[in-house]
Amino acid sequence: MMDFFSGQESLTTIQWALRAIVGFFFLVLIAKLMGERSISQLRFLDFVMALLIGNIIAHPLSDEGLGLKGAMISMTVLVFLYLGLVYLSLKWHLLRRLFDPAPFPLIESGQIHHKNLFKARITIDILLSELRKEKIEDVNKVALALWESDGKISIFLDSPYQTVTASDLHLAKDPFTLPKSIIKEGRIEYEELHRLGKDEQWLNNQLHHSFKVTVNDVLLATIDKNDNVKIFLYQ
Repeated sequence: MMDFFSGQESLTTIQWALRAIVGFFFLVLIAKLMGERSISQLRFLDFVMALLIGNIIAHPLSDEGLGLKGAMISMTVLVFLYLGLVYLSLKWHLLRRLFDPAPFPLIESGQIHHKNLFKARITIDILLSELRKEKIEDVNKVALALWESDGKISIFLDSPYQTVTASDLHLAKDPFTLPKSIIKEGRIEYEELHRLGKDEQWLNNQLHHSFKVTVNDVLLATIDKNDNVKIFLYQ
């Protein structure tokens, strides 16, 4: 059965399935080692790694003549090389600038930097599209638009066009607090309840007296800092 690791003239259905299972969980382990940075922000080095790893694992999962062991060794070496380069880039400024170059302006004070558009390898149409996504219809409203190292554009509006906030009007507001989930899909979140100093009986009383439902009827229930319970029922 372990022959599925090595190259074969042909593989049985079970051996193909085992290759897929091993390859999947090995990729999960690789992604975990690489960290959330490589998943949430696909930067230059992350993009190179994604191409290499995808290409390496794809061949033995589709060609019985290639062994899985060699691909896993290659991927492991690449991941440790990647982690080493990430660590060195944190310590060595020149290497950091290579993998994560400093942002540069595409728009400043309503003026478009045409040369920097060429540097970012984007057209004016792409730039205008990004502005429209941010509900900005006029380039003159933009104080600064930066091309980031991950290929995204950070846009800052000029002061007269920024949304007025409570602090601008000197209005006092309560600190933000995130409501806590106490029921999910008909199951009570006991740990959250205990952290809030509540128990199951208190929750059942709230559901019965305020909403005339039971826990099993509730898709989601949340509680805010003032102990106000909000529920969402199964539809």
